[in-house]
Amino acid sequence: MDANRTSNAVGRGSGYTSIWDLKGKVLVIAEKPKAARKIADALSQKYFVRNINNVTYFEIRDGIHQIIVASSVGHLYGLTTRENGYPVYTYQWAPLYEVEKKKTHSFNYLEALRRLCTSSSYFVNACDYDIEGSVIGYLIIKFNGDPSRAFRAKFSSLTPSELREAFQKLTRLDYEMIEAGLCRHELDWLWGINVSRALMRTVESFSKRRIILSAGRVQTPTLKYVSDIEKERNLFIPTPVYSVIPTIAKDGVKITLELVNNPIKRKNEAYALAERIRKEGFLTVESYEEHTSSISPPPPFNLGDLQEEAARIYGYSPSKTQSIAEQLYLDALISYPRTNSQKLPRGLDFKGLLTKISQISNYSGLVSELLKETKGFLQPVEGDKDDPAHPAIYPTGVKPVKLNNDQWAVYDLIVRRFLAAFAGSAVIYRSTAKFALPGVNIVFQATGQGIGNLGWYKYYPFHKPSVKALPRFREGEKVRIVEVSVKTAYTRPPQRISKIGMLRWMESVEIGTEATRATIIEKLFERKYLVNTTRGVVVTDLGLGIVETLEIFFPELVKVELTRHFERLMNDIKKGAVKREQVISEARNTLDVLIKKFNENREKVGQILSSRLGIYTPPNKCAICNREEFSNGFCTYHYKAMEQINSVYEEWREKEGISFKDYLEKIKKLKSTGKWVVEVIEHAYGGK
Repeated sequence: MDANRTSNAVGRGSGYTSIWDLKGKVLVIAEKPKAARKIADALSQKYFVRNINNVTYFEIRDGIHQIIVASSVGHLYGLTTRENGYPVYTYQWAPLYEVEKKKTHSFNYLEALRRLCTSSSYFVNACDYDIEGSVIGYLIIKFNGDPSRAFRAKFSSLTPSELREAFQKLTRLDYEMIEAGLCRHELDWLWGINVSRALMRTVESFSKRRIILSAGRVQTPTLKYVSDIEKERNLFIPTPVYSVIPTIAKDGVKITLELVNNPIKRKNEAYALAERIRKEGFLTVESYEEHTSSISPPPPFNLGDLQEEAARIYGYSPSKTQSIAEQLYLDALISYPRTNSQKLPRGLDFKGLLTKISQISNYSGLVSELLKETKGFLQPVEGDKDDPAHPAIYPTGVKPVKLNNDQWAVYDLIVRRFLAAFAGSAVIYRSTAKFALPGVNIVFQATGQGIGNLGWYKYYPFHKPSVKALPRFREGEKVRIVEVSVKTAYTRPPQRISKIGMLRWMESVEIGTEATRATIIEKLFERKYLVNTTRGVVVTDLGLGIVETLEIFFPELVKVELTRHFERLMNDIKKGAVKREQVISEARNTLDVLIKKFNENREKVGQILSSRLGIYTPPNKCAICNREEFSNGFCTYHYKAMEQINSVYEEWREKEGISFKDYLEKIKKLKSTGKWVVEVIEHAYGGK
């Protein structure tokens, strides 16, 4: 018997079954080819490498056992229908290469698995332990094998020790996860195909042009969120904000002060205050305080936190970070990345893992420092978020080989964040001095900051604060003013959203999953609803038109509440509290009502979308753009811009005391003025 099998199998009485207790041919199905090889390596030191249809699989034989380890390449089945038109509620699972033309590479893998299933007595779903992995393995076994003779392997890393333990502790198929996963696919398919077909058919009926459009229960609320920010930016008119900025001198150091709770409302008030300060020549120290604060280490990464940090530090998109993390997982360098947990597994050998990490030259010094600091007492911090399937992401201690720069960057973040979880808090010194002008109820302040103890910043320096020196002051001390200036700043529009901002918003409103969010974001770009620029994400006119149309005719689809409602129902399926059939029935009833309303307005929808696509010019179009007229010769957006110009002028007149003409000239030149506002100024006022 192989050395890897020396442990006795766990009996059925414990709820577990060992793969070595199964008599007859056992087929193990991995999600990816790399994972299949890792599993074969873990189960036996000797195995045969075989081939069907140019698909490699592995066979373990010892006279008693015959174990085949084969691989899928992700999903091999997809939902499809034979019906045209909409609404459509009849569908079935079919091989993915029949459903999607781009998936022809899946043919050989499915054919290989079909042949291997035919001759197998038992089946083990060893795909990733999440909803998608549960569905992938189940469908292969359902259509080609026998689910009643199937087991589930659960593991969070592809290290040999964890894989061997997982195959000693096989469980029944995880039917609650399977049902939730099947429900997610069916819901996405029902919403996607019916709403997408409705949009495309109306455009085709109106313009005689067939153009691919899509909408979905997760992507559409996300598009609406980005669209709302885009509209707010395009309608934005900045207003002036005035600050008086004194510069003082102390111990040969010049210090610039800032107003506390800026009370200045008008330009003339700012200049009057500046003149008063100049004449006074001194400010009086009202208070000086020093205090220290302790900054706790951050928890280990979950996928969202990793994506956010990789975006902040390296500018990586969520999908890029996820793809890199999945590759690191398949190379057994990190644990499973598609997790929401911020907690490390309690049974993990932290000391042993740190010893392995210390063998990697980049981290040997850091590990030595950490063990000295903790005196070997290793208690990681934990975050609030948990995941029943997988722990937080952690390095396995396997030495990385031939990582490219991007892979190394993500791996380094994970290792350093793991080390930081065991480190002590950082200590930050902060000082604040407040200054008063005699006889005036106005306060200025200056702040300083220093690091008393690096703590966890030593291991994860990406949040290390900057040091800013501030001399000590005495209460009542007079300080000399060396300069006073008046600064006019302008209010800013909401910042352009980034891909990571979209992902974090999806997390915050509980739509999508760790596995799907990045993909959904990319789909919005593929459909040309969004474009990425150096300044951030921009919504195209088509994207705005899709949201505008759906807000009117499919209002529930753009609301987070509907999507979140079904997400929670799917979680209830995982808990066994709700049946998949009930959820699908509710979705069908909701769609029926919405599609009936939509069909009553097909002509209007076709007109709006065709004009946004640039394939139709409405007879009464906006004087500025190709959109249909809403009022006074303007489309909805330019009409709102005109209203905004008129309403904001009152604030400018109050603050600056300028004419309407000067106001228009001023805001037109400001870079933060919205695009639609500038277009109205140029059209309606000849650029002035």
